[in-house]
Amino acid sequence: MKFIILPPLSLILMCFFAFTTTRCSDENPSALPDSIVAIDSALVIPGWTLVWNDEFNGTSIDVKKWHYEVNGDGGGNNEKQYYTDRVENSYVDTGTLIIVAREESYFGQKYTSARIRSKYLGDWTYGRFEIRAMLPWGVGTWPAIWMLPTDKEYGDWPSSGEIDIMEHVGYDPNVIHGSTHSKKYYFVNGTQKSGTVRIQHASYTFHTYAIEWYADSINFFVDGSKYFTSRNERSGWEAWPFDKRFHFILNIAVGGNWGGLKGIDNTIFPQKMVIDYVRVYKKKP
Repeated sequence: MKFIILPPLSLILMCFFAFTTTRCSDENPSALPDSIVAIDSALVIPGWTLVWNDEFNGTSIDVKKWHYEVNGDGGGNNEKQYYTDRVENSYVDTGTLIIVAREESYFGQKYTSARIRSKYLGDWTYGRFEIRAMLPWGVGTWPAIWMLPTDKEYGDWPSSGEIDIMEHVGYDPNVIHGSTHSKKYYFVNGTQKSGTVRIQHASYTFHTYAIEWYADSINFFVDGSKYFTSRNERSGWEAWPFDKRFHFILNIAVGGNWGGLKGIDNTIFPQKMVIDYVRVYKKKP
């Protein structure tokens, strides 16, 4: 008579309930059912819930999350690039989004680059917005990770606001700027609410740029350290239009009123901004 030795009941139950995240199998213990997505612990932030992200793990830019702005209008700042939707100016490679600024004649401009946005594909009011990126370098570059209002309910720029999560100008390396703009406070008048922080190797290593946006304030961070807060003075929308939905914009500008303040060094091109991920979190109740 043969006896079958069964595993303890607790082990059987453990394997049964664990099937939604992993298989009880010695052959491939890390395999997952096709319909199950593993939760990456790197995405978890205590007190926050992830609601939208792009890890750029595909083979091309996800058109369900981003679309291109294609123009040579100068971005309202006399910039010198033509923004294209060509693979020469933006693509996904080995888990990163790469935006490339190039020196080349294109539709009347001397440079090309890319500017992508999440408008109507990713739009939010309040939350934590986090981007890990490595910036371009050199005089004339002006990379930005920023947000604009989706609906312009208070009117055209700057009335409906602008949130600059990260700006960097190549002639002032390793200095990161975070700002908010409104009808009352914006850079044309020199009254924008802005903070700066100096970091090491912004163009050679990855850093994490983030804001935490609340009804009464927007906090700015680099690598988890807060360096600036823009506060709601509760004097009306002219000073605080940041109660409507905004969307992401990712781009490298070339030259312009700020980026080109000290000219453009043509020997530095091509230049890249490499983005590891973009994540959006909502505060847990």
